[in-house]
Amino acid sequence: MNEATFTFQVDAALKDEFATAAKAHDRTGAQLLRDFMRDFVQQQQRETTQYDNWFRREVQIGLDEAHAGHLIRVEEVEAEAAAWRVELRRKMARSAS
Repeated sequence: MNEATFTFQVDAALKDEFATAAKAHDRTGAQLLRDFMRDFVQQQQRETTQYDNWFRREVQIGLDEAHAGHLIRVEEVEAEAAAWRVELRRKMARSAS
């Protein structure tokens, strides 16, 4: 394993409490911090994979809908967006008053 040192500052009381809690579990603070870091990275990787899978499913649904001819005309989309803009401007003007 290629090791590196990770240095950071923490409140002295928290460091002491952490060291005491780690020792009570027959672990060092460094062991627990490595475990916490590893768990955090793995959790992030799982979340990224889950998001990617969700996104790919949503894109495929959209593609399937488009291929099936279930499309919305650009004029309808533009009209709805224009209505949203009008409503947003109205709300912004009202809140500025």
